[in-house]
Amino acid sequence: MKITWHGHSCFLVEAEEYRIVLDPFEEVPGYRTPDLTAEEALPSHGHSDHNHLLAVKVPLMLKHSPFTVKKEACWHDPEQGALRGPNTIHILEACGLRAVHLGDLGEDLSEERIRALGPCDVLMTPVGGFYTIDGVQAARLVKILQPRVVIPMHYRNGELGFPVISEVTPFLEALEGEGWPVKKYETNCLELTAETERQIALLKYL
Repeated sequence: MKITWHGHSCFLVEAEEYRIVLDPFEEVPGYRTPDLTAEEALPSHGHSDHNHLLAVKVPLMLKHSPFTVKKEACWHDPEQGALRGPNTIHILEACGLRAVHLGDLGEDLSEERIRALGPCDVLMTPVGGFYTIDGVQAARLVKILQPRVVIPMHYRNGELGFPVISEVTPFLEALEGEGWPVKKYETNCLELTAETERQIALLKYL
């Protein structure tokens, strides 16, 4: 399974030449609007920084998908959607691997919802706070779910990202010494296999 970060919360996930885009966006400070081709696009909710489907071209000839896609409903805020509405967590399984994308999760998940997510090989989680859970909340969820690989998203990175959200540092500090070494990549993609080592993967925006 190949996972490519296109900024903010947008990822291209590929397996057996089948492509799924998660949370395509427009008008996020510092980031270029993605211009991608994929068989599917899955937004977590209706806001334009997660639901810009025009950024994804769908081929005329569709392929058989190796992915099993599950969705878990939750909230974009701690007030059961009263502030920002619903959010969808996407769970993708292919090639014996399980990837979980939390979208704009804004609440602490219940035990029931955590059980529904199940064990995962890679977790893509927001860490920037304000619109979503913050770094400390995300770290707490990581400790519960115990994914092999964690990819932080939806954080401010210098001039990239919304100015009101936090950088990734509080999240990293909250997990320091917990067994997830931080690996800084010089690329925006990660090839995930059954042998991929436990890590926090800081992918580089290109």
